[in-house]
Amino acid sequence: DEEFDELCFEFGLELDEITSEKDIISKEKGEEKAKGASDTVLYKIDVPANRYDLLCLEGLVRGLQVFKERINLPRYEKIIPAQGEGQRLIITEETVQVRPHAVAAVLRNITFTKERYDSFIDLQEKLHQNICRRRALVAIGTHDLDTISGPFTFTAKAPSEIKFKPLNQSQEYTASQIMDLYRTDSHLRHYLHLIENKPLYPVIYDSNGVVLSMPPIINGDHTKISVNTRNVFIECTGTDITKAKIVLDIIVTMFSEYCEKPFSVEAAEVLYPNGKTHIYPELAYRKEKVKPELINKKVGISETPSSLAKLLTRMCLKSHVIGNGNNIEIEIPPTRADIIHACDIVEDAAIAYGYNNIQMTIPKTYTIANQLPLNKLTELLRLDLAAAGFTEALTFALCSQEDIADKLGMDISATKAVRIANPKTAEFQVARTTLLPGLLKTIAANRKMPLPLKLFEVSDIVVKDPDTDVGARNYRHFCAVYYNKSPGFEIIHGLLDRVMQLLEVPPNEENGYTIKATEGSAFFPGRCAEIFAKGQSVGKLGVLHPDVITKFELTMPCSALEINIEPFV
Repeated sequence: DEEFDELCFEFGLELDEITSEKDIISKEKGEEKAKGASDTVLYKIDVPANRYDLLCLEGLVRGLQVFKERINLPRYEKIIPAQGEGQRLIITEETVQVRPHAVAAVLRNITFTKERYDSFIDLQEKLHQNICRRRALVAIGTHDLDTISGPFTFTAKAPSEIKFKPLNQSQEYTASQIMDLYRTDSHLRHYLHLIENKPLYPVIYDSNGVVLSMPPIINGDHTKISVNTRNVFIECTGTDITKAKIVLDIIVTMFSEYCEKPFSVEAAEVLYPNGKTHIYPELAYRKEKVKPELINKKVGISETPSSLAKLLTRMCLKSHVIGNGNNIEIEIPPTRADIIHACDIVEDAAIAYGYNNIQMTIPKTYTIANQLPLNKLTELLRLDLAAAGFTEALTFALCSQEDIADKLGMDISATKAVRIANPKTAEFQVARTTLLPGLLKTIAANRKMPLPLKLFEVSDIVVKDPDTDVGARNYRHFCAVYYNKSPGFEIIHGLLDRVMQLLEVPPNEENGYTIKATEGSAFFPGRCAEIFAKGQSVGKLGVLHPDVITKFELTMPCSALEINIEPFV
């Protein structure tokens, strides 16, 4: 187990845990439920999301064998049948509105066992969840070719016109009835929304009108594959042609090793509505050139070009040196759709070299880290505000529109608030423009606590600012509230004086701070003052208006202070 863990780490994977079905069930549901579950040892391996070729045992074992240099990378080939003998998939123009793309291929004379069959089904499920984005981009259908006869037609019809026996069901249903049938199915109900509200549903027929599948929901029962299936027809339909091609390539490359002629795939012809035809799977090999010094420089090693080529070959990227060692030519196989740019090749070279083998060096740039002055001031203030008897609160940076506008007696347009385009809940519609609502909500949630409640927060607020590149700007605010049977304006005023004393700002007009009577929509008339310091207005303090207090579900008077601390840095 330790050796395998080490091997996974070297290959860039992580062996998450070694467990069994019994262990998993007993952990989640208790020992009672786990009785009778399998004791077979299971390895949970974390595979990076870009490596679709490692999502099944076949691909993983092949990758590790090549990595250990026990086998050479297999060459995948597509066999194009003689004219008129191959399978054809005809796409009609009705599909344009729902799922416009389809690709297909055939695995001939394949030998399944129970394990291989389970792995085949499991790979489809993993691809559905991952690259297919829960079947939204691509849906995979695999069929027993001997039960149907081509050419096949991919079309779209009204739900009432589609009628067939879905997989593992005992009778025929129309498409509308199928949707109702699976509404309660724990697995399939998540995919119904993909076509539910479309006027036409996609469907694939053979030449005798037998339904192969209604993507992306369910296959027909007629064509279901089993351990004894010898010829598999694979179709992938979707809204993204690139992803559909990748998915088809992965499935056929992974399982063609079980065909009579290993690693060979029979191609199928797809006929588009505009009359064009295309042969799938593409199984495209392509060549890239990368300079050895680029790899060495980016990774921080100094290997010879030939040893770099060897490292890359171990990562399933067959490579050799060309042009007097100035370049490495890399052949990218159809299994590696994740190789998009030279940096992906460099990363694979680093994995093969071994991250732990790269010598650590001190960077040539010499810098000393320092705390951001604004954060340093914030930290110092927090300590002294706590010493003054106030309790710190940390509240959400997002709030509802009412919190910062209606409840404070303001109009939302006057707040310059940044809105969230698609808020998940009404509580998180806008970024806060003031810290006060968060503290008042905190008090409302703690009304059972003994009075007085003295809270403060030093955090960022966000307002729109057309002059910045992102269209908004953060300001660091300090807010404090005092909640008791009497307003306690003098306590909040005292806290302001203490903060100014700590910031070494004297109470005078020339170079210090002053407060002047003003009106604020959230404050009681005649009980509100604006604070001026460093020649600018930095905030307000005062007794909150009774309307504001009741809107936040509070019952006692409350006074508050909020200032921007950035001018004091």
